[in-house]
Amino acid sequence: MNIPSLPPPVTRDKNALVLFSGGQDSTTCLAWALTHYNHVETVGFSYGQRHAVELEGRPRILEKLRQFSEKWNRRLGADHIVDLSLISHLSETAMTTEMEIRVMENGLPNTFVPGRNLMFLTAAAMLAYRRDLNTLVGGMCETDFSGYPDCRDDAVKALQVALNIGMDTRLALLTPLMWKNKKETWQMAFDLGGQKLIELIVSETHTCYIGEHNRLHEWGYGCGKCPACLLRKRGFMEYQSEKKPI
Repeated sequence: MNIPSLPPPVTRDKNALVLFSGGQDSTTCLAWALTHYNHVETVGFSYGQRHAVELEGRPRILEKLRQFSEKWNRRLGADHIVDLSLISHLSETAMTTEMEIRVMENGLPNTFVPGRNLMFLTAAAMLAYRRDLNTLVGGMCETDFSGYPDCRDDAVKALQVALNIGMDTRLALLTPLMWKNKKETWQMAFDLGGQKLIELIVSETHTCYIGEHNRLHEWGYGCGKCPACLLRKRGFMEYQSEKKPI
């Protein structure tokens, strides 16, 4: 299925709402938005996730990003937290319940939370409508990912069409990481904010599914064994091995 993207709305101001979890991908996307948009707000979601520690790191990351440059500080606006705890009541998964991470009979990992990203984007669209923001930026990716169907480009494009029809808007859903692997995501972070941003992502962001935030590796905090940690670690090692000397 190939659903065409709607063109970005033509407005006087370029503004965006970034789905910002406090993880590697969303932090990179936030840096990307701060580079390309005049006004940027952020939204995080509390949905009963095992790795709720990611929410605790969000304010620190936002404050440190403000210190990168006066331009980023000026562009970074309000932060929002939305309670979507009903997600954990609707679906029992390894992302929301203490259980062993494994592959299910349908081939998907049991960390898959059905409809989670669709709900995130829908809630973000409602917030963007109220805040008069015309672009949503999310870290969805179908290159290096765990096979989640709602991370796919077709799913995001289809939802963009549905949201714009249902809300009578011209909202653009952008996914800067959609066709990047984790090595390329690390490289993108460096291109946006240099070694300073790489160090911030390593020391402050959280990706580990089980919420392990006590062990700091050269690629960041995590258990080092869950799918999210393995992807992040592998991408970092590949990025480091191919990094060109300054």
